[in-house]
Amino acid sequence: MTKTSKVHFFEDEWYMVRYSGEIPEIAYNSALYYLSRAEDGPQITLSTEQVTLLKEAALERYREIVTRDLVYENHTRSTYRGVRRSIENYHRLQKFCSRQSLDIRAIREEAALLLPLLLKIEADKVERRPGRPSIINCTFDELCQFFDDLQIPSSLLSEKIESLFQD
Repeated sequence: MTKTSKVHFFEDEWYMVRYSGEIPEIAYNSALYYLSRAEDGPQITLSTEQVTLLKEAALERYREIVTRDLVYENHTRSTYRGVRRSIENYHRLQKFCSRQSLDIRAIREEAALLLPLLLKIEADKVERRPGRPSIINCTFDELCQFFDDLQIPSSLLSEKIESLFQD
């Protein structure tokens, strides 16, 4: 196998991890397996730099899927899954980062800026149109736990936001 073909195999797998679906860790582990151990794979020895690039690709994909559902403008898009999915993806991200010794801080900080903004916009819209159902699809307890996970002060959970969860 030529060096050029090894590079192409790696680039293809990096792309698969970077633009994977909802569980980037599976794409990451699949790429490692395919590139280095699979009988039908190129069976190359990955450098530390290549493994790092694959981890960073998974981390960036996690960032996208966690924050995608915390941007209010995305709620009308077909890719939007809601706050509950962001919570699930954040928990997967935490586990991945723990297993891979990766720093989650930048993604946590970005999510911590986006979530209160999403909630404020949504609370304002619901208040202006009484009877309009909220797009927030998690429970108040789940939201409070997410605030805690993201290290957001609970003081930002106003009565207006809490009212989104009362029927």
